[in-house]
Amino acid sequence: MTHEATIQQLHAMRLSTMADAYAHQMHDPAIQDLSFSERFSMIVDVEYRQRKDNRLKRLIQNAHFELPHAHIADVNYTSRRKLNRETVHRLAEGSYIDQHHNIIILGAAGLGKTYLACALGMAACHQFYKVRYIRLPNLLGDLAVARGEGIYRKVMKQQFQSPSLLIIDEWLLVSLTETESQDLLNLINSRHHRSSTIFCSQFSPQGWHGKFSQSPLADSILDRIVHDSYTVFLESADEEFSMRELYGINKA
Repeated sequence: MTHEATIQQLHAMRLSTMADAYAHQMHDPAIQDLSFSERFSMIVDVEYRQRKDNRLKRLIQNAHFELPHAHIADVNYTSRRKLNRETVHRLAEGSYIDQHHNIIILGAAGLGKTYLACALGMAACHQFYKVRYIRLPNLLGDLAVARGEGIYRKVMKQQFQSPSLLIIDEWLLVSLTETESQDLLNLINSRHHRSSTIFCSQFSPQGWHGKFSQSPLADSILDRIVHDSYTVFLESADEEFSMRELYGINKA
């Protein structure tokens, strides 16, 4: 078989990166002295790395991050913010996902909850976990539309139950209807001890209870969240301090 035929077959099998690496070897005199095993290992390594890169790109794209540029290395630890670097880096290692624990990020508006959550989500993507970011109002809206279209179970499973890490921003900013409360119970119960969730909220768990339509529903949901969660407090020694102002976001 000719080199050209081999390259064509590799392309036909959707091994384009391997085909390009093989073609490159055919025109690189420096590689000709290597053994077949060494040359083949080089080709396989190029294909493997390309596939990992493509997989990572898909994971990041499908996560729908609010801040796709967020990165753990860029988290701001200014003393005014009272954020513990060691805690953040330990969480970024991802063991909480393997152990199916949650993270609760608490703090006032403008202190960087969304950035930190997206940075942790990005770290999870780099460890090849499936991640999904969504604001709670959008999540509930998507489920309401799915219910009306008769695809509630499909959307619940594919969009919100299947990710290894689900990031829910703007958690319980407003009170919920009975249907919305039941939707959250279904979601939280399906993920309990099976996967991990990051909750970003301006209110402590003590203030969540009154947001639900019924106390029994609230008790069931909180019981499944609070006792399996790490809590990160984003505080500020300066009441006027804001990460948005620090980086010129929303600045008049």
